[in-house]
Amino acid sequence: MKKLIFLLGVTGLAMTGCYNDKYEELYPAGNCDLSNTTYAATISRITQQSCALSGCHDAATASSGVILDSYSGLQAIALDGRLMKVVKHENGVVAMPQNAAQLDKCTIDQLQQWVDNGAQNN
Repeated sequence: MKKLIFLLGVTGLAMTGCYNDKYEELYPAGNCDLSNTTYAATISRITQQSCALSGCHDAATASSGVILDSYSGLQAIALDGRLMKVVKHENGVVAMPQNAAQLDKCTIDQLQQWVDNGAQNN
């Protein structure tokens, strides 16, 4: 009987440790600051960390001819729609960052807002 109670107790503890975190619950939309999404303050940092510093899309490497360590290079793919397709991992494109997890929702929302506002050099 003691073994049964012990087994039930251990099983109960193990079950309480199992749960599924959802991004939206952990990071509600209110925590994503879209109030000051500019190229200088937000977008250049994202592309430097996720695209250029990885050694893929800087001026020296220019993977697939895409250079994202400058405003003009990024603006070109932002305005023609390629930027958002690849970061959203849409069908028919090579998902970026390549061989890595999709960027988080807030980062994608910041990129989308910047593109929707004309991909300005601000």
